[in-house]
Amino acid sequence: MLFLWGIVFSPPAGRSQGLQESALLKPATDTWPTYNGDYSGRRFSVLNQINVKNIGSLRLAWIFQTHTQAIKSTPLEVNGILYFTAPDHVWAVDARFGRMIWHYQRPSEGDHIGHRGVAMYGDWLYFTTPDAQLVSLNAKDGSVRWIRELADPKLGYFSTMAPLVIRNHVIVGVSGDVTDIPGFLESLDPDTGKIQWRWYVEPKPGEPRSETWPRNSDAIRHGGGMTWMTGSYDPRLNLLYWGTGNPNPVLAGEVRPGDNLFTCSIVALNPDTGTLVWYFQPSPHDVHDWDAVETPVLFNAPFNGKPRELLAQASRNGFFFVLDRTNGEHLVTAPFIDETWASGIDSRGRPIAKADYAPRPDGALVEPASDGATNWMAPSFDPQTGLFYVNARRTFSIFYLTATGKPEGWAGRDRDLYADSAIRAIDYRTGKIVWDHEIGKGEGTAGILTTAGHLLFTADNAGNLLALDPATGHTLWHVNLGGRMESCPMTFELDGRQYLIVSAQDLLFAFTLPENLIHQSAK
Repeated sequence: MLFLWGIVFSPPAGRSQGLQESALLKPATDTWPTYNGDYSGRRFSVLNQINVKNIGSLRLAWIFQTHTQAIKSTPLEVNGILYFTAPDHVWAVDARFGRMIWHYQRPSEGDHIGHRGVAMYGDWLYFTTPDAQLVSLNAKDGSVRWIRELADPKLGYFSTMAPLVIRNHVIVGVSGDVTDIPGFLESLDPDTGKIQWRWYVEPKPGEPRSETWPRNSDAIRHGGGMTWMTGSYDPRLNLLYWGTGNPNPVLAGEVRPGDNLFTCSIVALNPDTGTLVWYFQPSPHDVHDWDAVETPVLFNAPFNGKPRELLAQASRNGFFFVLDRTNGEHLVTAPFIDETWASGIDSRGRPIAKADYAPRPDGALVEPASDGATNWMAPSFDPQTGLFYVNARRTFSIFYLTATGKPEGWAGRDRDLYADSAIRAIDYRTGKIVWDHEIGKGEGTAGILTTAGHLLFTADNAGNLLALDPATGHTLWHVNLGGRMESCPMTFELDGRQYLIVSAQDLLFAFTLPENLIHQSAK
C-alpha cells in the first residue's frame, strides 16, 4: 500500500524544482545536490557567511518533526526545497521556513536500520527501500513514476544508501547481513529504471582475481561484499569510486582462504560500463566484519613535493589510507586509532593480520570491535588546513567462532566490552594525528562538515551540536539538540542567507545568523 500526503505548502510561484546537471560539477553554494554535497565526498563548503568570528550568534531558524524513527539521512537542497528520508519515507520541506510541501510513504518489509537519503535527476527523485526496491518520485508532488526491484528481499537483500547520479546513470548499491548473498553495484536509466550495467563484487569463477577464493567451491558465488554507502566520482578521470563490504560467511575465514576479492575493497569503475579499472583492499581476507564502505574522499594536493590527485579513506579496520586515484597506487597507510590486530604493513600498503586475533571458540579480544573504528559517519577534508577529519572510536570486543563445517551467514558472534569516541584530524601526507577532540563514552554517530568560514561542525555523544576550530579542535560554540545526531550537518545559501541543517532523533533543525550579522558579512 502506498500513501502520499498532499501539498500543505506551495513553493514560490514560478520557481523551478529541477536540478541542473551543472550543479553537480561545481562547489555547492545555493544547492546541496547530492548526498555528500558534491562528487568529491569532501563534505567541505565554500560558504563563509557563518564563520569563526560570528559563530557565537548562530540561532535557531526552525524545527521540523517527522514523528518517525531517527533521521539518518543528509537532505538535498535544490531551489529552496529540502528532500530527506527515513526508511519508507520521503519528505519535501520548504528550506526557508521548515513547512512540509509533501510526504511520501511506502510501507515495506525488510531491515529498517536507517536510511541515507535521495538522489535527484532533473525533476525526479530516487529512493531505495528496506525491501530492496528503487522508487522514482516526481519532485514536484511526490507522486510515483516507477518502482524497480534491485534484488530479491526474500534472499536477504535490502538497501539503505542514497543513490548517486552521474549524467544519465543512477548508481545504486545493496545491503545484506543475514545470508550468504553476493554484493553488487548497478546503474539504472533515470527515465525508465532499466538496468544499464551491474558489477558484482565477487568475480565469476575463472575471471581475474577469482583465484583469491578457494577453488572448487561455491563460496565465491555467495561471498557478500555489500555496497552499503554512497561513493564518489571524478569527472575529469570519469572514474567512480566505491567501498565494498565484508566477505561471507562472516567471521569464519577457514572456509574461504585467500584475499576474497573484491570484498573489503576500494574500487574504481567506469561509470558508463561498470568496468573495473583498479582496486585496493584495506582488509584482505576479513574475519572481523570490517567493511571498507566508508567514503572515498577525493582531493588534489601536494604529496612529496609534487601535485597529486588523491583518494583518502579512514576505514572501519582502524587504518587511514591515501591512494593515487588515477591508478590506485598506495601512498600512505597509518592507524588513526589504537588497534591490536595488525603486525605491520605489507609491500602493497595493506595491514598484516595477526593469526591469533581471528575469532575462535574461546574468544579473541580485539580492538576495534566489529562496529569498527569508524563507520557510516561522513568524514571531511578541509583544503584550508590540509587535514582529514574522522569520527574515530576506540572499541573492544571478544570475537567468538560459533559454527564449523560449512557455515552460512554469521558464523560467529562478537561481544562489545567498551567504547569511547573522538573527532580526529589527520595529516594526509603522513597519517599522523594532528589533534584529538574527545566526544564521550560510547560509539560516536555524527558525521562532519567543514566550511570556508574556518569551522568544523559535528556532534558529541551527549547530544551537543559542536562548532570546532578545524586547525586546533577547540570548541567555539555548542548547543544541545536533545538527542544524538546520526547523520551529517549540511549547509547552503538561500536569498543571501547561509543555513546550517542538522538532525537529532526525528527532528530536523535549521540554524542561521541574525539579520544584522548577515548584512555585515555581505559588506
